[in-house]
Amino acid sequence: MVKHQPLQVYEKQVFVSFVTGIYGCRWKRYQRSQDDSSRWECAWFIILCSSFLLLLFWAYFWLVAQNDFNEFNWSVYNRSGEWRDETIPVLASTTVGFSYITFLLILALFHITLGQQLNLYWVHKIGVLATLLTTISGVVSVDDIWGDEWDILLVSLQSTAPFLHIGALATLTAFSWLVAGYVVRRERSNFQVLVLLSYIIILLAVNLAPLTFTCPCIMDRHSLKPRPDIIGRRGAPMLAPENTMVSFNRALQHGVSSLEADVTISVDGVPFLMRDRTLRRTTDVGKVFPARQFDDASFFNWTEIRSLNAGQWFLESDPYWTVETLTARDRSRIGNQTVCSLVEMLRLAARANSSALLNVHRPRPEHPRYRSWFMDTLWAVQKAGISQKRVTWTPDTDRGRVRGLQQSTSERLSLAEIRQRGITSLTLHYSKANHKDIQEYLINNVSVTVYPVNEPWLYSILWCSGVPSVSSDAPQVLRKVPYPIWLMSRNAYRFIWITSDLVSLAVVVGIFCFQKPNHVLILWRMSGMQNYNPEQIMLSAVARRSSRDVNIMKERLIFSELNNGLSSTEDLCLYPENGHAGYSH
Repeated sequence: MVKHQPLQVYEKQVFVSFVTGIYGCRWKRYQRSQDDSSRWECAWFIILCSSFLLLLFWAYFWLVAQNDFNEFNWSVYNRSGEWRDETIPVLASTTVGFSYITFLLILALFHITLGQQLNLYWVHKIGVLATLLTTISGVVSVDDIWGDEWDILLVSLQSTAPFLHIGALATLTAFSWLVAGYVVRRERSNFQVLVLLSYIIILLAVNLAPLTFTCPCIMDRHSLKPRPDIIGRRGAPMLAPENTMVSFNRALQHGVSSLEADVTISVDGVPFLMRDRTLRRTTDVGKVFPARQFDDASFFNWTEIRSLNAGQWFLESDPYWTVETLTARDRSRIGNQTVCSLVEMLRLAARANSSALLNVHRPRPEHPRYRSWFMDTLWAVQKAGISQKRVTWTPDTDRGRVRGLQQSTSERLSLAEIRQRGITSLTLHYSKANHKDIQEYLINNVSVTVYPVNEPWLYSILWCSGVPSVSSDAPQVLRKVPYPIWLMSRNAYRFIWITSDLVSLAVVVGIFCFQKPNHVLILWRMSGMQNYNPEQIMLSAVARRSSRDVNIMKERLIFSELNNGLSSTEDLCLYPENGHAGYSH
């Protein structure tokens, strides 16, 4: 009578199959290996990590750059001549690429934790390279088109640095398990020492990073100054067409203290409001005067300018995705807007008891009003009936002829230059307004207005810095910020910083102390079998062969167990000599 011994019983490894299957397309048990990864696969792991770090930087940049999306689209428009929201494809591709690379990196870390050999599938290799090259090309393009925007990264750290520090500390603490497993569980080598020293240096650098932080919102709560006034930059351009009467009305409805506008002088000496050099983007000049749509806006007379529609473009292009929120009445009113004159805007400001900030575009030398543009603008101010003390004039020119108007400049000047020029206020880009200079200006009674401020986090750090006013494209957003997003005393932050560092160091030391050979990692490796795993015998006894030969030998090794009970003389013999395996009875 023949007795059959049952085949070795394996526990299902669903999670391991999921990890190795998606990462390397190795769904079968015999396809997996716990040998050391090849140098080629380790190089791909480094490329994967580099892609993740680059995409993390790229995603963070676009997250904080939301404050200037309108400026980005305007920069692209000045180059291409076509207005469209270029941030949508950038954000979509960044989200997809970052999610894909992050998912692959998590799978790779699971491979290391489970002791599985890294073997990235060729399709994923193409995907990683495509994502990396796309991101690099995006960085180069932004540096060419929008190079000044990189400054927002340093500005944003004034708000996010304490939280990024906690996140980096938690990540390094979690990675200590992998570092300890690599260093403690293997034979000593120079590379292991290098890995350990690099990890220790990075960990200490992150622990001491708060010493370099400059965060205005780490301050005593009682030292917080009044809420900065909000200036409607071209009105409320996210809710209505910029530099139109309906836009300025919307800004006043949202509580702005002042109105800011761009002033251009027409060929017949009428100051009107226009930001662009031409009329193509914000009017229907292409339909009314198709042959002159690329001409300078200042070379049109006021009658021609007044005949153009200045609101229909907003409804058609929907530059801020806000048209759907408008009522039918609002859409009808916006659709009938015309180009606004300076007199109309100033009269509205006077009725609302508001101030005005004027950015005057000086005509070209060949313009008929090149020598009289200043008197044209001053005449409009007087005709509007607004007090000259409530009108701030930029740029800083023709100072000897300006009497009664507030003088401002967009340059960051020293106190000596400010006194010499008789300037009473500065209108600075947020990248030029650092905390130290702001405090120095305010102490010497120089008012500071910062632009453009559209996000609550930027508004909060400028509030903590003591800035008296900000210029914003989104007054409806800043109106909902009654208090800085976060505010913390220095003692409280020191306590959080030191406590988090000590906890992190204690956890790291504990992980290194409790990482021992034949502990958790070996249990993971042995969890797939009850007694022993013939695959492991096969993989350790057989030298590298083609995948087809290895698979055949694995199957023979498994099925040979069926014959173990037939005869005591039937034995399975492996001959690792010369890299070959054989069977004998």
